[in-house]
Amino acid sequence: MSLNQKLLTRLLAVTVLGTAALSASAQNVAIVNGKPVPVARVNALKQQIEQSGQPVTPEMDKMIKDEVIAREVFMQEANRRGLASSDTYKQQMEMARQTVLIRALFEDFQKKNPVTDAEAKAEYDKFVAANGGKEYKASHILVESEDRAKAIIAEIKGGKKFEDIAKKESKDPGSGARGGDLDWANPNNYVPEFTEALVKLKKGEMTQAPVKSQFGWHIIRLDDERQAELPKFEDVKPQIVQQLQQQKLAQFQEQLREKAKIQ
Repeated sequence: MSLNQKLLTRLLAVTVLGTAALSASAQNVAIVNGKPVPVARVNALKQQIEQSGQPVTPEMDKMIKDEVIAREVFMQEANRRGLASSDTYKQQMEMARQTVLIRALFEDFQKKNPVTDAEAKAEYDKFVAANGGKEYKASHILVESEDRAKAIIAEIKGGKKFEDIAKKESKDPGSGARGGDLDWANPNNYVPEFTEALVKLKKGEMTQAPVKSQFGWHIIRLDDERQAELPKFEDVKPQIVQQLQQQKLAQFQEQLREKAKIQ
């Protein structure tokens, strides 16, 4: 072998060794007490953060690497002390394994059973049907007895202010503190007896007789009414999809429970 051939052979050997060292280094974020810490751990932690919707900044990238290295340091010490063989550790690992596996099951179900646009639109149409039409701005005074309710109606007709009596006597603490004001609402939000009496009133009118419900006796006044303004489908579609996903998952879970043979 000539001198030039020997030099070329040595150069190739150095190059191969250097490439191998670089490859091994690129696969590890650090070497802790002689044990490599793979970059894959850093990437896995980054992926979890990104899936939560938070971007990984350069500053956070360094923090993640430091966290992964610190975990390796702590893990080595825990193993040195034999904690991995303790019953507590084994029980917690089993719970963690179950949690991860169950989460994977649910994610697999949702991936294979997505909410379609037709399903989301149908749910929106149901919402519109239930909440469309008019909204009412009402006030009420809630008392425990029919006799007191009748007396209050007489007092208001005699000149006493509805708001003052509501603040003093209403058993509904929320609206009572506001003089009986219930703010704007769809009439279907109230109990049936309240709704039935409310929609019969004209603006500014008060019920001439007490209205009984499961909560007590109401004196109701209609302060104003308007046409309901509902959000567009595109604006609420993400919330509807999320709600339907949860419903589908809950049904899937219930079906699994029903099919299981539990003795």
